[in-house]
Amino acid sequence: MSLVAGSYERFIWGFKLKTLKHAQESITISSLFSFPSHISPIKSVAIAGSAAASGGADDTIKLYDLSTSSEIGSLTEHSASVTALSFFTPPSLSFPRNLISAADDGAVCIYDADPFVHLKTVHAHKKGVNDLAVHPSGKLALTVGRDSCLAMSNLVRGRRSFYCRLGKEASIVKFDFGGDRFFMVMDEKVSVHESEDARLVIDMDNQKKVLCAASGTNGLLFTGGEDRAVKGWDTTSGKVAYSIEGAHSSRVKGIVVVSGSDAADGDTDPYILASASSDGVIRVWDVRMASKEKTNPLAEANTKSRLTCLAGSSLKSIRKPKLGDSATNKERDTAAKDV
Repeated sequence: MSLVAGSYERFIWGFKLKTLKHAQESITISSLFSFPSHISPIKSVAIAGSAAASGGADDTIKLYDLSTSSEIGSLTEHSASVTALSFFTPPSLSFPRNLISAADDGAVCIYDADPFVHLKTVHAHKKGVNDLAVHPSGKLALTVGRDSCLAMSNLVRGRRSFYCRLGKEASIVKFDFGGDRFFMVMDEKVSVHESEDARLVIDMDNQKKVLCAASGTNGLLFTGGEDRAVKGWDTTSGKVAYSIEGAHSSRVKGIVVVSGSDAADGDTDPYILASASSDGVIRVWDVRMASKEKTNPLAEANTKSRLTCLAGSSLKSIRKPKLGDSATNKERDTAAKDV
Protein backbone atom coordinates (compact mmCIF):
# COMPACT_ATOMS: atom_id res chain seq x y z
CA MET A 1 0.00 0.00 0.00
CA SER A 2 1.16 3.54 -0.77
CA LEU A 3 0.41 6.69 1.20
CA VAL A 4 0.76 10.34 0.24
CA ALA A 5 0.44 13.27 2.62
CA GLY A 6 0.43 17.02 2.12
CA SER A 7 1.62 19.68 4.53
CA TYR A 8 1.14 23.33 5.36
CA GLU A 9 4.83 23.85 4.57
CA ARG A 10 4.18 22.97 0.87
CA PHE A 11 5.80 19.52 1.07
CA ILE A 12 4.39 16.35 -0.46
CA TRP A 13 5.32 13.10 1.29
CA GLY A 14 5.21 9.58 -0.12
CA PHE A 15 5.37 6.36 1.91
CA LYS A 16 5.24 2.63 1.25
CA LEU A 17 3.58 0.19 3.65
CA LYS A 18 4.76 -3.41 3.68
CA THR A 19 3.44 -6.38 5.63
CA LEU A 20 6.20 -8.75 6.70
CA LYS A 21 5.59 -12.35 5.71
CA HIS A 22 4.69 -14.81 8.49
CA ALA A 23 4.13 -11.81 10.81
CA GLN A 24 0.65 -10.53 10.09
CA GLU A 25 0.73 -7.78 12.67
CA SER A 26 4.18 -6.54 11.67
CA ILE A 27 4.13 -3.64 9.22
CA THR A 28 6.92 -1.35 8.06
CA ILE A 29 6.50 2.17 6.73
CA SER A 30 9.27 3.53 4.57
CA SER A 31 9.70 6.92 2.94
CA LEU A 32 9.54 7.12 -0.86
CA PHE A 33 10.04 10.86 -1.37
CA SER A 34 9.46 14.32 0.04
CA PHE A 35 9.92 17.68 -1.64
CA PRO A 36 8.28 21.13 -1.78
CA SER A 37 5.95 20.70 -4.75
CA HIS A 38 3.76 23.79 -4.33
CA ILE A 39 4.44 27.47 -3.62
CA SER A 40 1.59 27.55 -1.06
CA PRO A 41 0.16 25.09 1.50
CA ILE A 42 -1.17 21.77 0.18
CA LYS A 43 -4.93 21.45 0.72
CA SER A 44 -5.72 18.01 -0.74
CA VAL A 45 -4.14 14.80 -2.04
CA ALA A 46 -5.35 11.74 -3.98
CA ILE A 47 -3.75 8.49 -5.08
CA ALA A 48 -4.63 5.50 -7.28
CA GLY A 49 -2.08 2.89 -8.29
CA SER A 50 1.10 4.62 -9.47
CA ALA A 51 -0.65 7.98 -9.97
CA ALA A 52 -0.90 10.65 -7.28
CA ALA A 53 -2.09 14.25 -7.24
CA SER A 54 -1.95 17.19 -4.85
CA GLY A 55 -3.95 20.40 -4.80
CA GLY A 56 -2.60 23.60 -3.33
CA ALA A 57 -3.52 27.10 -2.27
CA ASP A 58 -1.53 28.16 -5.37
CA ASP A 59 -4.55 27.13 -7.56
CA THR A 60 -2.52 24.26 -9.05
CA ILE A 61 -2.80 20.47 -9.21
CA LYS A 62 0.55 18.68 -9.24
CA LEU A 63 0.81 15.14 -10.65
CA TYR A 64 3.25 12.40 -9.57
CA ASP A 65 4.51 9.03 -10.75
CA LEU A 66 4.99 6.92 -7.63
CA SER A 67 6.95 4.25 -9.51
CA THR A 68 9.74 6.79 -10.08
CA SER A 69 8.96 9.02 -7.06
CA SER A 70 8.85 12.03 -9.36
CA GLU A 71 6.62 14.94 -10.31
CA ILE A 72 5.39 14.69 -13.91
CA GLY A 73 3.59 18.00 -14.40
CA SER A 74 0.79 20.39 -13.42
CA LEU A 75 -2.88 21.03 -14.17
CA THR A 76 -3.79 24.72 -14.06
CA GLU A 77 -7.49 24.95 -14.96
CA HIS A 78 -8.52 26.17 -11.50
CA SER A 79 -8.43 29.84 -10.51
CA ALA A 80 -8.70 29.28 -6.74
CA SER A 81 -7.28 26.97 -4.05
CA VAL A 82 -7.76 23.30 -4.92
CA THR A 83 -9.67 22.01 -1.89
CA ALA A 84 -10.57 18.43 -2.89
CA LEU A 85 -9.29 15.69 -5.21
CA SER A 86 -10.54 12.21 -6.05
CA PHE A 87 -9.52 9.57 -8.58
CA PHE A 88 -12.07 7.23 -10.15
CA THR A 89 -10.74 3.75 -10.90
CA PRO A 90 -13.14 1.15 -12.42
CA PRO A 91 -13.05 -2.19 -10.54
CA SER A 92 -11.66 -3.95 -13.61
CA LEU A 93 -8.68 -1.60 -13.94
CA SER A 94 -5.51 -0.99 -11.93
CA PHE A 95 -5.09 2.56 -13.21
CA PRO A 96 -7.46 5.53 -12.70
CA ARG A 97 -9.77 6.57 -15.52
CA ASN A 98 -10.60 10.05 -14.22
CA LEU A 99 -9.44 12.70 -11.78
CA ILE A 100 -12.07 14.98 -10.25
CA SER A 101 -11.05 18.19 -8.49
CA ALA A 102 -12.86 20.99 -6.66
CA ALA A 103 -11.80 24.50 -5.73
CA ASP A 104 -12.46 27.44 -3.46
CA ASP A 105 -14.44 29.29 -6.17
CA GLY A 106 -17.12 26.56 -6.39
CA ALA A 107 -15.79 24.95 -9.58
CA VAL A 108 -15.46 21.19 -10.17
CA CYS A 109 -13.05 20.02 -12.91
CA ILE A 110 -13.27 16.66 -14.67
CA TYR A 111 -10.06 15.21 -16.15
CA ASP A 112 -9.25 12.16 -18.18
CA ALA A 113 -6.44 10.37 -16.32
CA ASP A 114 -4.95 8.34 -19.18
CA PRO A 115 -3.36 10.67 -20.17
CA PHE A 116 -4.26 13.67 -17.99
CA VAL A 117 -6.43 16.01 -20.08
CA HIS A 118 -9.04 18.54 -18.92
CA LEU A 119 -12.51 17.54 -20.12
CA LYS A 120 -15.01 19.85 -18.44
CA THR A 121 -15.52 22.42 -15.68
CA VAL A 122 -18.79 22.36 -13.72
CA HIS A 123 -19.79 25.39 -11.66
CA ALA A 124 -21.29 23.39 -8.80
CA HIS A 125 -21.40 25.96 -5.96
CA LYS A 126 -21.74 29.71 -5.48
CA LYS A 127 -18.93 29.63 -2.92
CA GLY A 128 -15.94 27.39 -2.25
CA VAL A 129 -16.18 23.59 -2.27
CA ASN A 130 -15.20 21.92 1.01
CA ASP A 131 -15.17 18.30 -0.12
CA LEU A 132 -16.18 15.97 -2.94
CA ALA A 133 -17.05 12.29 -3.19
CA VAL A 134 -17.17 10.26 -6.41
CA HIS A 135 -19.77 7.48 -6.59
CA PRO A 136 -18.28 3.97 -7.09
CA SER A 137 -19.97 3.90 -10.53
CA GLY A 138 -17.93 6.93 -11.60
CA LYS A 139 -21.05 8.54 -13.08
CA LEU A 140 -21.70 11.21 -10.46
CA ALA A 141 -20.03 13.18 -7.69
CA LEU A 142 -21.39 14.86 -4.58
CA THR A 143 -19.92 18.12 -3.29
CA VAL A 144 -20.53 20.23 -0.19
CA GLY A 145 -19.57 23.88 -0.05
CA ARG A 146 -19.30 27.09 1.92
CA ASP A 147 -22.67 28.12 0.46
CA SER A 148 -24.19 25.57 2.91
CA CYS A 149 -25.42 23.49 -0.04
CA LEU A 150 -25.13 19.93 -1.34
CA ALA A 151 -24.63 19.53 -5.09
CA MET A 152 -24.60 16.53 -7.43
CA SER A 153 -22.63 16.70 -10.67
CA ASN A 154 -23.23 14.35 -13.60
CA LEU A 155 -19.69 13.32 -14.57
CA VAL A 156 -20.82 11.74 -17.85
CA ARG A 157 -22.53 14.87 -19.20
CA GLY A 158 -20.36 17.32 -17.28
CA ARG A 159 -23.08 19.38 -15.64
CA ARG A 160 -24.73 19.96 -12.27
CA SER A 161 -27.84 17.82 -11.87
CA PHE A 162 -28.93 18.57 -8.29
CA TYR A 163 -28.49 21.39 -5.79
CA CYS A 164 -30.10 21.88 -2.38
CA ARG A 165 -29.61 24.01 0.71
CA LEU A 166 -28.58 22.14 3.86
CA GLY A 167 -29.23 24.90 6.37
CA LYS A 168 -25.72 24.47 7.76
CA GLU A 169 -22.32 24.21 6.14
CA ALA A 170 -20.99 20.67 5.70
CA SER A 171 -17.23 20.13 5.65
CA ILE A 172 -17.04 16.48 4.53
CA VAL A 173 -19.01 14.19 2.20
CA LYS A 174 -18.20 10.50 1.57
CA PHE A 175 -19.90 7.52 -0.10
CA ASP A 176 -19.92 4.12 1.56
CA PHE A 177 -18.13 1.24 -0.20
CA GLY A 178 -21.17 0.20 -2.25
CA GLY A 179 -22.41 3.70 -3.00
CA ASP A 180 -25.87 3.01 -1.53
CA ARG A 181 -25.38 5.57 1.23
CA PHE A 182 -23.38 8.73 1.78
CA PHE A 183 -22.16 10.55 4.88
CA MET A 184 -21.96 14.25 5.65
CA VAL A 185 -20.09 15.98 8.47
CA MET A 186 -21.21 19.27 10.02
CA ASP A 187 -18.82 20.22 12.84
CA GLU A 188 -19.21 17.42 15.43
CA LYS A 189 -22.28 15.83 13.82
CA VAL A 190 -22.13 13.00 11.25
CA SER A 191 -25.26 12.16 9.25
CA VAL A 192 -26.00 9.05 7.16
CA HIS A 193 -28.19 9.40 4.06
CA GLU A 194 -29.67 7.15 1.37
CA SER A 195 -27.99 7.87 -1.97
CA GLU A 196 -31.21 7.40 -3.95
CA ASP A 197 -33.19 10.24 -2.36
CA ALA A 198 -30.80 11.78 0.24
CA ARG A 199 -33.16 10.64 3.00
CA LEU A 200 -31.65 10.93 6.49
CA VAL A 201 -31.04 7.48 8.00
CA ILE A 202 -29.30 8.33 11.27
CA ASP A 203 -27.38 11.10 13.05
CA MET A 204 -24.21 10.43 15.03
CA ASP A 205 -22.77 12.95 17.49
CA ASN A 206 -19.07 13.25 18.25
CA GLN A 207 -17.90 15.27 21.25
CA LYS A 208 -15.64 17.53 19.18
CA LYS A 209 -15.34 18.70 15.59
CA VAL A 210 -14.72 15.97 12.98
CA LEU A 211 -11.97 16.92 10.50
CA CYS A 212 -11.61 13.76 8.39
CA ALA A 213 -13.52 10.60 7.56
CA ALA A 214 -13.08 7.37 5.59
CA SER A 215 -15.55 4.61 4.75
CA GLY A 216 -14.77 1.10 5.95
CA THR A 217 -16.32 -2.28 5.25
CA ASN A 218 -19.41 -3.72 6.98
CA GLY A 219 -21.09 -0.33 7.37
CA LEU A 220 -18.23 1.25 9.33
CA LEU A 221 -17.21 4.89 9.07
CA PHE A 222 -13.90 6.01 10.57
CA THR A 223 -13.43 9.59 11.73
CA GLY A 224 -10.73 11.76 13.27
CA GLY A 225 -10.67 15.33 14.47
CA GLU A 226 -10.19 17.82 17.25
CA ASP A 227 -10.47 15.15 19.99
CA ARG A 228 -7.17 13.54 18.74
CA ALA A 229 -8.93 10.15 18.61
CA VAL A 230 -9.65 7.75 15.77
CA LYS A 231 -13.17 6.33 15.93
CA GLY A 232 -15.03 3.67 14.00
CA TRP A 233 -18.80 4.22 13.86
CA ASP A 234 -21.41 1.54 13.25
CA THR A 235 -23.60 3.46 10.81
CA THR A 236 -26.52 1.09 11.41
CA SER A 237 -26.82 1.66 15.16
CA GLY A 238 -25.11 5.06 15.24
CA LYS A 239 -22.80 3.94 18.04
CA VAL A 240 -19.00 3.88 18.30
CA ALA A 241 -17.72 0.40 17.46
CA TYR A 242 -14.00 1.15 17.81
CA SER A 243 -12.16 3.98 19.48
CA ILE A 244 -8.44 4.71 19.63
CA GLU A 245 -8.23 7.47 22.22
CA GLY A 246 -5.19 9.73 22.10
CA ALA A 247 -4.17 8.38 18.70
CA HIS A 248 -2.13 11.55 18.20
CA SER A 249 -0.86 14.45 20.29
CA SER A 250 -2.72 16.93 18.07
CA ARG A 251 -5.84 16.96 15.88
CA VAL A 252 -6.25 14.21 13.29
CA LYS A 253 -6.28 15.66 9.77
CA GLY A 254 -6.41 12.56 7.58
CA ILE A 255 -7.59 8.96 7.65
CA VAL A 256 -7.20 6.07 5.19
CA VAL A 257 -8.83 2.64 5.51
CA VAL A 258 -7.87 -0.42 3.45
CA SER A 259 -9.63 -3.73 4.09
CA GLY A 260 -7.90 -7.07 3.72
CA SER A 261 -9.80 -7.98 0.53
CA ASP A 262 -8.64 -4.76 -1.16
CA ALA A 263 -5.02 -4.94 -0.05
CA ALA A 264 -2.19 -5.65 -2.43
CA ASP A 265 -1.32 -9.04 -0.95
CA GLY A 266 -4.90 -10.27 -0.76
CA ASP A 267 -6.62 -11.66 2.30
CA THR A 268 -3.36 -12.25 4.14
CA ASP A 269 -3.09 -8.53 4.99
CA PRO A 270 -4.59 -7.26 8.21
CA TYR A 271 -7.21 -4.55 8.27
CA ILE A 272 -5.16 -1.39 8.07
CA LEU A 273 -6.03 2.14 9.07
CA ALA A 274 -3.58 5.01 8.66
CA SER A 275 -4.01 8.37 10.35
CA ALA A 276 -2.16 11.66 9.91
CA SER A 277 -2.05 14.54 12.36
CA SER A 278 -1.01 18.18 12.37
CA ASP A 279 1.67 17.02 14.83
CA GLY A 280 3.48 15.66 11.75
CA VAL A 281 3.11 11.98 12.61
CA ILE A 282 1.54 9.29 10.41
CA ARG A 283 0.51 6.20 12.35
CA VAL A 284 -0.69 2.81 11.10
CA TRP A 285 -3.23 0.82 13.12
CA ASP A 286 -4.84 -2.59 12.99
CA VAL A 287 -8.49 -1.68 13.57
CA ARG A 288 -9.20 -5.14 14.98
CA MET A 289 -7.03 -4.22 17.99
CA ALA A 290 -8.93 -0.98 18.67
CA SER A 291 -11.20 -2.59 21.26
CA LYS A 292 -8.25 -3.09 23.60
CA GLU A 293 -7.62 -0.62 26.44
CA LYS A 294 -4.23 0.42 25.08
CA THR A 295 -3.78 0.36 21.32
CA ASN A 296 -0.25 0.73 20.00
CA PRO A 297 0.40 1.68 16.37
CA LEU A 298 1.86 -1.00 14.11
CA ALA A 299 4.17 1.57 12.53
CA GLU A 300 4.69 5.30 12.41
CA ALA A 301 6.63 7.99 10.57
CA ASN A 302 7.37 11.54 11.70
CA THR A 303 7.46 14.17 8.95
CA LYS A 304 8.13 17.00 11.44
CA SER A 305 5.70 19.20 9.51
CA ARG A 306 2.08 20.29 9.88
CA LEU A 307 0.21 17.68 7.86
CA THR A 308 -3.04 18.77 6.25
CA CYS A 309 -4.26 15.72 4.31
CA LEU A 310 -3.67 12.01 3.67
CA ALA A 311 -4.57 9.52 0.91
CA GLY A 312 -3.76 5.86 0.29
CA SER A 313 -4.04 3.16 -2.35
CA SER A 314 -3.36 -0.57 -2.51
CA LEU A 315 -3.69 -0.83 -6.30
CA LYS A 316 -0.69 -2.29 -8.12
CA SER A 317 -0.10 -0.78 -11.54
CA ILE A 318 2.79 -0.99 -14.00
CA ARG A 319 1.33 1.77 -16.18
CA LYS A 320 2.99 5.15 -15.78
CA PRO A 321 0.86 8.28 -15.45
CA LYS A 322 1.46 10.94 -18.12
CA LEU A 323 0.25 14.35 -19.20
CA GLY A 324 -1.84 14.78 -22.32
CA ASP A 325 -0.78 17.09 -25.15
CA SER A 326 -3.10 19.92 -24.11
CA ALA A 327 -1.79 19.94 -20.53
CA THR A 328 1.82 19.75 -21.73
CA ASN A 329 1.34 22.64 -24.15
CA LYS A 330 -0.34 24.70 -21.43
CA GLU A 331 2.65 24.13 -19.13
CA ARG A 332 5.03 25.28 -21.89
CA ASP A 333 2.95 28.42 -22.49
CA THR A 334 2.97 29.24 -18.78
CA ALA A 335 6.75 28.73 -18.60
CA ALA A 336 7.24 30.94 -21.64
CA LYS A 337 5.16 33.72 -20.05
CA ASP A 338 7.21 33.49 -16.85
CA VAL A 339 10.38 33.96 -18.88
